[in-house]
Amino acid sequence: MGEPLRILVTGVGGFAGSHLADELLREFECEVWGVLITPERPHYLDPRVQCLTANLCSPAEVDGVIATVRPDRVYHLAGQAFVPASWADPWGTLENNIRAQLNILQSCLRLGFGNTRILAVGSNEEYGRLDDHELPATESSPFRPDSPYGVSKLAQDFLGQSYYLSHGLPVVRVRPFNHIGPRQSHRFVAPDFARQIVAIERGGQPPIIRVGNLHAERDFSDVRDVVRGYIAALEKGQAGDVYNVASGMSRPVRAILDGLLAHSSRAVTVEIDPLRLRPSDTPRQRGDASKLTAVTGWRPTIPFEQALKDLLDYERQNYS
Repeated sequence: MGEPLRILVTGVGGFAGSHLADELLREFECEVWGVLITPERPHYLDPRVQCLTANLCSPAEVDGVIATVRPDRVYHLAGQAFVPASWADPWGTLENNIRAQLNILQSCLRLGFGNTRILAVGSNEEYGRLDDHELPATESSPFRPDSPYGVSKLAQDFLGQSYYLSHGLPVVRVRPFNHIGPRQSHRFVAPDFARQIVAIERGGQPPIIRVGNLHAERDFSDVRDVVRGYIAALEKGQAGDVYNVASGMSRPVRAILDGLLAHSSRAVTVEIDPLRLRPSDTPRQRGDASKLTAVTGWRPTIPFEQALKDLLDYERQNYS
């Protein structure tokens, strides 16, 4: 047997990053290193993950991370991931998401890690506002991002491609569609609904759930399926290529609310909160992940209803 893989996960303390670390430790004989933006370590992070604190927008700090870890694999998940925040601070989102990835690519080249396989994580928001007849989105669909966040992810995607083409860096790109499950920030719709339901159950909130647009349709997968897709893409995908990670099914946001309420005995009233409505909200999205399936065998396995139940159980366990 050879040496264990040395794997770096940026954003390891986040939603997808922590689940990715769990899956990597299950699947491989490996050392998992993670980058946190602050020294505070999330309670759910596996104790075997070795954490470094760094600002990925600093080239010198990224050099320090790469020199310390000497990675065989890099999963770059760190960044500003909340679409509404990109309207509040467009340049902050662009600078954060583009600069961090650029620094990682440059550092791997500068420090002699040109054979390290790197996963560049884009987003379904790159496709943005496709018409119904253009769905499901494939990897060759047109790009119509309708938020600064979508533009930042498109830039990350193309940066990954350009460094493969120009320098031969083995970058694999993925475009995940929406994912849900335990540990997601309450800024996002599913955990926000779940937290409100738990607060109502515990008497911390009147039996009223405040919502935004319930009609927007999205392609939701369980985060644990999504991170398996990331691993499959990086291990079996073609360097320089790009793969959608999606369920292939479109559901209205209302289905999340109804699915969560099905696991609660409390009757609630639903109220529209204007502050939760976005300046631009694509009516419908759906992805085609058949390319990833054909190349790697990956398929989503966790039912939508199970993802919602696990999310609600997590929020109940961590309510305060």
